[in-house]
Amino acid sequence: MTPAENEPRSDDLWSIGQLAERARVTVKTVRFYSDRGLLPEAARSGGGHRRYGPDALDRLRLIRSLRTLDLPVPDVSRVLDEDGQEDVLEDVIAGQLKEVGSRLAALRWREAALQLLADCTTPQERAERLRLVGAVSTPPGTAALARFWRCWLPARLPPRVVEAVVDRAVPVPPDAPAPAQVLAFARLQDFVTSPCFVSGPRAGTDYGQPEVHASGKGYRPAVLYEGLPEAFELAAPDVRAGRAPHEGEALDCFVAVHAAALNRRDTPDFRRTLHRMLAAEPRIDHYWQLAAEVTTPPAETAQPTPGSTDNWLRAALATSIPEQPYGRVHTPT
Repeated sequence: MTPAENEPRSDDLWSIGQLAERARVTVKTVRFYSDRGLLPEAARSGGGHRRYGPDALDRLRLIRSLRTLDLPVPDVSRVLDEDGQEDVLEDVIAGQLKEVGSRLAALRWREAALQLLADCTTPQERAERLRLVGAVSTPPGTAALARFWRCWLPARLPPRVVEAVVDRAVPVPPDAPAPAQVLAFARLQDFVTSPCFVSGPRAGTDYGQPEVHASGKGYRPAVLYEGLPEAFELAAPDVRAGRAPHEGEALDCFVAVHAAALNRRDTPDFRRTLHRMLAAEPRIDHYWQLAAEVTTPPAETAQPTPGSTDNWLRAALATSIPEQPYGRVHTPT
């Protein structure tokens, strides 16, 4: 078979206009994809005009289908030209779904923010809300919240423990928030980026680290922060049910974790000391309140957070401390 026999016959080839007519697109569209290498020509006429074979019609239709889904030209090229077309197409579709989801989340946050401003009753309220929501990206990021916790936690914590605490403490913004949730997130971000936090909670401000973080030689913060989640989990059902703080397994676990971290024993005197130390701690209740509002849709009950369970356990600790006999001088062990 000679080389000439391998070449397509002229009567099997279409001009750019004929291909455009069969595909129901414009000549400009065919030329655009040809110039970008997506639609190779089969030959050239004697006058140098492009000629396309019948397979170009199927290829052009596939290109148009992919472009209708708003796939960028480079992604279309990957689907057309790489081996394992199905795998490539699956990856491209997954990437596009992620991108569309992000754009939709941004639009929902923008809609809720605009509704929040529309619901204002006074110019002063609108100005304050505009200041707050104007500082929040759409969709919102949580880097400022994570940065606050990394600064507030003890310096000696292993990275894996820090990341575990940050993961539990930083709320995940909802994809479709109500206006109230947008406002709560904006207030939360404003709270952790306020001057007293920006300079660092370790800098000795009113929001400085709790006393237990500065307990001196022998203090093991990793033991504390690795053990607290178990106590929080044990207390969560009581918090969820709205039960009054009381003694029990959750409180015993809470005290035992603190005792182990401080190299102490769980005794009545230790519980008094611990109660004093924790009562003096700035508990950032405002943070936890706002965090619960961010993750709780209107008219739904907030789920227990590390902050709400910690508060419940502190109150339970107070109920477990026996009264000292009148006139006895307390000497911590």
